[in-house]
Amino acid sequence: MIRINLLPHRAAKRALRKREFNFILLGTLVGAAALWYAGKLYLDERIASQQRRNDLLVAENKKLTEQIDEIKKLKEQTAALLARKQVVETLQVNRSASVKLLDQLVRQLPDGVYLKAIRQTGQKVSLIGYAQSNARVSTLMRNLESSPYLQTAELVEIKAVTEKNQRLNEFSLNISLKGLESMQPPKPGAKPAATAQPQSSREKVMQAITK
Repeated sequence: MIRINLLPHRAAKRALRKREFNFILLGTLVGAAALWYAGKLYLDERIASQQRRNDLLVAENKKLTEQIDEIKKLKEQTAALLARKQVVETLQVNRSASVKLLDQLVRQLPDGVYLKAIRQTGQKVSLIGYAQSNARVSTLMRNLESSPYLQTAELVEIKAVTEKNQRLNEFSLNISLKGLESMQPPKPGAKPAATAQPQSSREKVMQAITK
């Protein structure tokens, strides 16, 4: 039996091209969707990788911050310990210096001289006392300056007073302590330092007292 296609020839070709176009369009859409999905996966992986790096940097920065805080605390503790050590050393030296000062005052105090008050301010010591004569005050100043721990005796005031029905001379003078290193005991074999000679102005004051 012979079949006869009654459809127009152009309509058949148009339908064929339409189907081909639909196939191509569908393939293009599928390809575009595949590319988009692949690009999305790639970008998501890159973002996740960068996020992991960021998290790692944040964690390391946190560790470094904690270490820096620990170092600061250690420095503060070290500074506090050094300050305490310095205070203890200063107290020890000052205690030794006070003992040596009192010992030297007792040793250098001549007969006929009595101390009423002793006041120390830093390296300066103020003495107030009574003497039977001006010559005794002069002797006291010479004795103090001959001490290895004292220097620069300066007379502030001397005046005649009556104390317990006795005529005495009340004096006030200042003496300076030598450096703290001089308060330390001398090393074995070390030669004692030469005693400094009184200055000319001090000699004049002493001569004026003895007259």
